[in-house]
Amino acid sequence: MQKYIEVLKRTRLFAGVADADIEAMLGCLAAAGRSYQKGEYALHAGEPVSSLLILLEGSLHIQTDDYWGNRAILGNVAVGEVFGEAYIAGGIPLNDVVAVENSIVLCLDVQRLLSVCSSACKFHLLAVKNLFFALADKNRKLVAKLGYLSNRTTREKLLSYLSDEAKRSRSASFVIPYNRQQLADFLSVDRSAMSAELSKMRDDGLIAFHKNQFTLL
Repeated sequence: MQKYIEVLKRTRLFAGVADADIEAMLGCLAAAGRSYQKGEYALHAGEPVSSLLILLEGSLHIQTDDYWGNRAILGNVAVGEVFGEAYIAGGIPLNDVVAVENSIVLCLDVQRLLSVCSSACKFHLLAVKNLFFALADKNRKLVAKLGYLSNRTTREKLLSYLSDEAKRSRSASFVIPYNRQQLADFLSVDRSAMSAELSKMRDDGLIAFHKNQFTLL
């Protein structure tokens, strides 16, 4: 895991933890890496979750399919993000987590994280505190998603989402983590209607785009 120390330093869970302490912390929490090929499931809806998970490499989507196969994408997991934390108290995930490219995930023993450390690690309390903030971050993302979906028209949903992505990247030009179908699934709109609306927005001088690269004008 030495090669991923720089990634871990940027995660919410390891915020404020020195490099040497991160290595010790990984040992304390029985850290193990798992590889997933594109299209492989990192989590299946309905299966118990026993580990706290951090994406070290690649990209994952949180998604759900209804009985008829209609898909909704609830969010994207980027490198350095914690996921599965909502189910660490014995909950069962309601959604699938799927690798959209070859990915590597770090698994941490959640029971060791939530229990008093027998070695009295100085960073243990900090990790629990950081986990609280990671949960708060995830809650803010869910609130933002509800904000997109609360808009009535496809254009309003697109403008709301793209505006937030520009703010997040601190630039009028940015790359989103979705292709056209995935963006339609994320915003719960019809792909054809969304593509037509994007073209209209470009013609109206609101945006420029190429594949998943966008610029707000």
